[in-house]
Amino acid sequence: QVQLVESGGGLVQPGGSLRLSCVASGSIYQIYKMGWFRQVPGKQRGLVALITNDGTTNTLDSVKGRFTISVDIAKNTVYLQMNSLKPDDSDVYSCHARVKSSGSVDFSDYWGQGTQVTVSS
Repeated sequence: QVQLVESGGGLVQPGGSLRLSCVASGSIYQIYKMGWFRQVPGKQRGLVALITNDGTTNTLDSVKGRFTISVDIAKNTVYLQMNSLKPDDSDVYSCHARVKSSGSVDFSDYWGQGTQVTVSS
């Protein structure tokens, strides 16, 4: 099994910054990609940013230039640096990873429990 644990959320004023972290642990053989999703209550979860194991990134247009995704492969950790935060960025941010576990043939998707980001004055 694989576990994802997020940290770094909280309350920040507009214009402020936060850095989200997500650590993957367990019987990991290979990670194909990791990313961050957000879920506004009552709406479908949507991609914010992802990074694949070859370093390719995909970032939501509305956060480009403000949010940066990065990964520390040795630590199985993905980060989301969030700058110039706006009230509209408030949401629960969930970590996702597509992982091949030890002894598995296929990749499987795993999710963290989410971390709340609130941008308010």
